[in-house]
Amino acid sequence: MEKISVIVPCYNEQDALPLFYEEMEKVRKNDFEDIQFEYIFVNDGSKDETLQEMKALREKDDKVRYISFSKNFGKEAAMFAGLEAATGDYVTLMDADLQDPPSLLKQMYDCIKNEGYDCVATRRVTRKGEPPIRSFFARLFYKIINKMSDVEMVDGARDYRLMTKQMVDAIISVKEYNRYSKGIFSFVGFNTKWLEYENIERVAGETKWSFWKLFKYAIEGITAFSTTPLIISSVIGLIFCFVAFILILVIIIKTLVYGDPTSGWPSMVCIMFFVSGIQLFSLGIIGQYLSKTYLEVKNRPIYIIKETEKDQK
Repeated sequence: MEKISVIVPCYNEQDALPLFYEEMEKVRKNDFEDIQFEYIFVNDGSKDETLQEMKALREKDDKVRYISFSKNFGKEAAMFAGLEAATGDYVTLMDADLQDPPSLLKQMYDCIKNEGYDCVATRRVTRKGEPPIRSFFARLFYKIINKMSDVEMVDGARDYRLMTKQMVDAIISVKEYNRYSKGIFSFVGFNTKWLEYENIERVAGETKWSFWKLFKYAIEGITAFSTTPLIISSVIGLIFCFVAFILILVIIIKTLVYGDPTSGWPSMVCIMFFVSGIQLFSLGIIGQYLSKTYLEVKNRPIYIIKETEKDQK
C-alpha cells in the first residue's frame, strides 16, 4: 500500500494544529481510502502549547509523529528535518494555518500518478489579505531574482507541494546550511506541474513572517542562487573609476587653460559621502557572501532534536 507523508513545520501553532488535523482527516477519509498516511509535525522551538497539542494528537492517532527542536532553528530547518524523517512514497509540505488547502492534495496526487510528474506545486494568483506594500515588495523580489539567477523562481510559489520520494532524496542530498528551499526545489530539477489558487487567510493565530524576516529571507535567496550582486558591485566600481578619471582631466584642463582654481567644498563633501556609500554598499555585498561561506565551513548541524514521538511514554 502506498503512503503519503505530510510534513507540517510549526512555530506557535497551538490553535491551528487541531483544526489542521481535523481538515486533513476529512480529506484522507474522503479521497485516500486505499493510501496510508503519516503526519510529521515539526515543533520549531515554539513558546506556546504547540508541543503539547502534538503529543495529544499522537495519543489518539498513531499516524501522528512529531519532532521537537531544542530551540527555534527556522522554517527551513523544520522542513529539512521533516523531509529526512519522511518514510512515504510521496511527501507533501504544508503549513498548519490551512493557507495551504488540503482539498488540493487529491488533484496533486492524481497529476503525479496519471500524468507522469515528479512534483506538483502550488502558487497563489492573488495576495488577498496581505498589506499592499508587502505584496509590492514580494513581486519585486521575484522579478529581481529571476533576472539574476539561472534557477527559476515562480512568483507566488508556496512551499506546499507533493513530491515523489526520488525528488525528496535529491533535496535531502543538498545539505547546505543556508537553505532557501524554493530555490532548491528548482535546482534539483524534476518535472513539476503548477496548480494555481487564490490566497486563503490563516484559520487561527498570527503570521510569524514580519517584513524584516521576509527581507532577510529574500537576501538569503539572492545570495544562495546568484553571484550577480558581486558583478554589479564590480561594474559600479569600474564606472566610478572611469568617471573619476574624466573629472580629473577636466579639472586639470580648466586649471591650465582658464586658470580656474579648484573650489566648491560642499559639492566635494557630497561626492565623498556618495562614493563612500557606494564603497560600503559593495563591501556589504561581499560581506554577505563571506558570511554565508563562514557559516557553511563551520559545518554546524542544520537542526538539533530534543525529542520525538518515540520518547513519549
